[in-house]
Amino acid sequence: MTDATLRPRRSVLYMPGANARALEKAKGIDADALVLDLEDAVAPDAKAEARERVCAAVRSGEYGHRELMIRVNGLGTQWHDDDIAAVAAAGPDGVVVPKVDSADDVRRLVGSLEAAGAPEHTSLWAMIETPTAVLHAEEIATAHERLTVLVMGTNDLVNELQALHVPGRAPMLVPLSVALLAARAAGKVILDGVYNDVRDAEGFAVEARQGRELGFDGKTLIHPSQVEPANVAFAPSESDVEHARTVIAAFTEARAKGLGVVTVDGRLVENLHVRDAERVLALHETITSR
Repeated sequence: MTDATLRPRRSVLYMPGANARALEKAKGIDADALVLDLEDAVAPDAKAEARERVCAAVRSGEYGHRELMIRVNGLGTQWHDDDIAAVAAAGPDGVVVPKVDSADDVRRLVGSLEAAGAPEHTSLWAMIETPTAVLHAEEIATAHERLTVLVMGTNDLVNELQALHVPGRAPMLVPLSVALLAARAAGKVILDGVYNDVRDAEGFAVEARQGRELGFDGKTLIHPSQVEPANVAFAPSESDVEHARTVIAAFTEARAKGLGVVTVDGRLVENLHVRDAERVLALHETITSR
């Protein structure tokens, strides 16, 4: 398990880069990561000012434990090159890039970051938000070690599929699962997409739980009210932690006695269950030690 995959990313909150008040407020929000946005949340005539404000926020060192990301404008847009140059100089934890459709896109982005002098700690997060990206998810995930996270852009995917936003997300289950398979095969982190109705706390909780059950590491968010529910949904519960400790203790004791079969609460325990228990405890300890 690498540092990149162990770091909690239960709650990843988009913050508009053009809004100075929002960037100041973000310093007190208990999100695992903040994505300071230069793309969708910023009007064309405010791009340059937002870029300066976001890079200054990153350099301030005032965001505590929060992982600081900058979402740039996509490849081929008139703002992309200037965004990359500014991000490289500011040195955030990472850069989020929309509409990454291929391994060539990943390699081009990495090349641009390196040419601009981005520090080694600045990772690449690729947004999977087109049918093409889903179909190429494995090659995107394995294109370069600097890419550490896949981010599902579910709003754009629904739009491009000509599907509908419905409870249960039936139209999205195949794309979500394909991208998840690619991330796990490549050993990368993957984040679920946003939930659009900030007034529907119950609906958000249901979708966050679904994302956790599918296997996602966390969820991207559009409002601070969604942070705490996401932190709860994607963190091990007290019972999860207790069970993990029990599994490891039982397995260790049985092996010491030379027993070939281990059971906990009547269920067979194998090496894979021990690995999962170790992952649960590692995540729990990382969260609670901050």
